[in-house]
Amino acid sequence: MFSYWELKNWFTHVDYTIVGSGIVGLHCALTLRENFPNAKILVLEKGILPQGASTKNAGFACFGSISEIIHDLKNHSEEEVVQLIHKRVTGLELLRNRLGDTTLDFKGYGGYELFLKENKLFYEECMDQIPLVNALLKPLFKSEVFQKKENYFHFNSVFQSLIFNPFEGQIDTGNMMQALLKEAVINDILILNQQQVTSFSDLNDKVEVVTNEISFFTQKLFFATNGFAAQLTKNELQPARAQVLITKPIENLHLKGTFHLDEGYYYFRNIGNRVLFGGGRNLDFEGETTTELTQTKIIQDQLELLLKTVILPNTSHEIEHRWSGIMGVGKQKKPIVKQLSNNVYCGVRLGGMGVAIGSLVGKELAELV
Repeated sequence: MFSYWELKNWFTHVDYTIVGSGIVGLHCALTLRENFPNAKILVLEKGILPQGASTKNAGFACFGSISEIIHDLKNHSEEEVVQLIHKRVTGLELLRNRLGDTTLDFKGYGGYELFLKENKLFYEECMDQIPLVNALLKPLFKSEVFQKKENYFHFNSVFQSLIFNPFEGQIDTGNMMQALLKEAVINDILILNQQQVTSFSDLNDKVEVVTNEISFFTQKLFFATNGFAAQLTKNELQPARAQVLITKPIENLHLKGTFHLDEGYYYFRNIGNRVLFGGGRNLDFEGETTTELTQTKIIQDQLELLLKTVILPNTSHEIEHRWSGIMGVGKQKKPIVKQLSNNVYCGVRLGGMGVAIGSLVGKELAELV
């Protein structure tokens, strides 16, 4: 049972309640604070830490590899694809401007895409499409985005030419989330952890919010729970689990950068002298459409195999740790940022691009009010 003091200070006269304390939720809260200096803002988080992808992702500051862009061009108009990339680039700028590159430990090493020799037709298609994609993106970047580079990383079983993108970088997402949480506290934003919203009712002049611990009223309610949002917001999105592993430190590691493999279904990078490697959702789409933060043998075995045979073929290494994160995906790549009812809003379906687009989605979500 909550005391009078707890009810008064945390749950009375709440103006804005945000569900989810990840990159979207905290950017939403911080934008609301900028727009409404005296409002009472409450953030509810179901985990000890942000539970979805914000602290569990790979820390890619990217806007799409060439194979992902080519795939998107088959399912969206050119204008839609360029708009989407523009949003990702804008989101990254927002994030870097808010927190600073030193805090984020931003490293502009560039990004690379490599192609397994068994995917010859796909490799040729991507190589052929470089001029078209570069022409499409030139107004945005004012220079050529994609170029061929030789495989000087000694990857095995791949084509010698890699596709390089100098505009891609990497960040430390632990640093990012700690800095955002700190900013929220400095800006008098209340954050309550281990509060899972089980239901809500829009009563036209306010919203009743029910969690695992308490029922209270708020003027406006925002959902920023991405892959976990389908049930409560009834939006067209699915959870998509991403499994990840990281090695112990490797002496004289030759890898520097962010790397995409197999249409972006696999991705790896260096973190100092370790290798982080994740993906493999395409091995079991059905099984990975889940919010369970666990790992599976089929995917972990394949990650280990590719690490050993393709990425670090002549380098001894040991796996130190494994984890999973939950993304939000759908048939459309465009995020859902909309009003659901009189006083309820959502910013979800980030399509695996949360680091890039999350800041902007949070800002746009707050600006719906």
